[in-house]
Amino acid sequence: MTELAKTNELSRDEANLVCIQNLSFQYSTGGRPALDNISLTIPNGQLVLIMGAGGAGKSTLLNTFNGLIPHFLKGAMLGSIRIAGVNPGQIGVSAMAGIVGLVFQDFEAQLFSTRVDLELAFGLENSGLDRREMRERVRRICAAIGLQGLESREPSGLSGGQKQRLAIGAVLAAEPQVLCLDEPTTDLDPAGKTGIFALLRQLRVAPDRCSGLGVETIVVIEHETEEASCADRIILLENGRVVVDGPASAILIDVELFERLGLMPFPICAYFHRLGFGRESLPLSLASAEELFHRENLCVDREAVQRLMTEDAVRALLYGNEIIQTRGLCFSFDDQEVLKGIELCIREREFVAILGANGSGKTTLVKHFNGLLRPQQGEILLAGADSRKLSIYEMGQIVGYVFQNPDQQIFCDTVYQEVAFALKLRGLDEKETGLRVQEALAAVGLSGRDTEDPFSLTKGQRQRVALASVLAMKPRVLVLDEPTTGLDYKDQRRMMELIRELNQAGNTIVMITHTMWVVAEYAHRVLLLQEGRLIADAGTRAIFADEELLAQAEVRPPQITQLANRLGIPALSVEELLACTRRGASR
Repeated sequence: MTELAKTNELSRDEANLVCIQNLSFQYSTGGRPALDNISLTIPNGQLVLIMGAGGAGKSTLLNTFNGLIPHFLKGAMLGSIRIAGVNPGQIGVSAMAGIVGLVFQDFEAQLFSTRVDLELAFGLENSGLDRREMRERVRRICAAIGLQGLESREPSGLSGGQKQRLAIGAVLAAEPQVLCLDEPTTDLDPAGKTGIFALLRQLRVAPDRCSGLGVETIVVIEHETEEASCADRIILLENGRVVVDGPASAILIDVELFERLGLMPFPICAYFHRLGFGRESLPLSLASAEELFHRENLCVDREAVQRLMTEDAVRALLYGNEIIQTRGLCFSFDDQEVLKGIELCIREREFVAILGANGSGKTTLVKHFNGLLRPQQGEILLAGADSRKLSIYEMGQIVGYVFQNPDQQIFCDTVYQEVAFALKLRGLDEKETGLRVQEALAAVGLSGRDTEDPFSLTKGQRQRVALASVLAMKPRVLVLDEPTTGLDYKDQRRMMELIRELNQAGNTIVMITHTMWVVAEYAHRVLLLQEGRLIADAGTRAIFADEELLAQAEVRPPQITQLANRLGIPALSVEELLACTRRGASR
């Protein structure tokens, strides 16, 4: 390298906090390269979103920033990466912690102390920081992340959003120059998601006002486009390559690109794009979308609206008998009242979503439906029978439960063994077991995968294996706790279409989720919980029209539904809003 070239290289590293040149990486387990000749720079002061379908290379790229690759995750690595002028591959991961802070997707796995303040101080204690300075820094961090007053609280007693803030705070304690977060909003309620991105903007935009804390650059892996408009820049990956890299405002309006990559387009952009508007005129805010609607003489098709309402009414006529009832259901953990007098009724063939903030009691409620928890007060009726008089086996014949994390439900060596496990416990013969296994695998689209190791499958496929193991028992009700968590948009769509088919085939569906577009497009009815109380029970359309009520429960409707509400249209999706839109005078 010539002296001039060396000078240019140094000046580039000084101008850019992150400098990557021709970076490729292939895991030692084989397969195609996870990263394929990536070159990019990130200057100081940017909030950058990395987006892409599952397997695009997002997490792999982030793991090169702090040296997890190549120090712990082994493979063949080519090219160069420098963070603040340092090559992460040449120093230890612990040494990089002062430069790059990484918050993992499973943020709860990063929390292990018994108090909030101890969690924040852990890394500082290892650094040998003076006690007085340590206490002051913990105080500043608590203020910055919105956990002041909770210093003595056990992390396990925090809400999901608070736990995520704590994980971020623990990383901030090392005062890194770059903060990296791998899908930080995956398990959070809508209010928690908004709060995390508000915190990130605060930390990056005005570090001098965050109690003395701040980060020069923030890099986030994110699937949901509704939060993407807050970023300065978006990098889209596909098969380990950078497809496009540019300002968020320029990339979010490219609806066709997002659709080609299997990502969810920015909803209001997708709506106007399908109406025929060019990229240059697509809005990125609700206010500008509403203005464009009226300026372009778009109106409400009242006949189409009536058709939507009629379809809802007709569908309700198809529901069957009461399958789940709760009467005065109460439940407490360690003297903390989690459920407070829940009264509800779910009928056969309904598709019900249970919504509420983290800690509102959603999972506690549904665990009563199949006997994982028993009522402390009140009662539950399953198909008219008192649950207290039913065995776990009898309850399982009525209600099947699919956990949020499929890896907590899967433990056998092959897909066949996993799906067959419970059937064999119940004494079914080999022939009947085999038939049920094949039937369940066909229902979830995994025919022919019988002999494969479940843990060799993707997250979405493992989710399907867990669902198949429940389907094989032929329950009348399926309870699904966050069935799309951790999945990219394409796999979310696949999973929800499968669940819709099961519902149309006669299964009653009860679903917990924080993904609001999923509720809007698939659920017929919403149960809204707040601090253990059922505060609303109505059709999805009616619930999502009442944004004040939703805000009370820390829930926010999807962006496209917010736009529809502003326009006076009871639409729940881009497709419904399109169907109810016409040019000219309303009719």
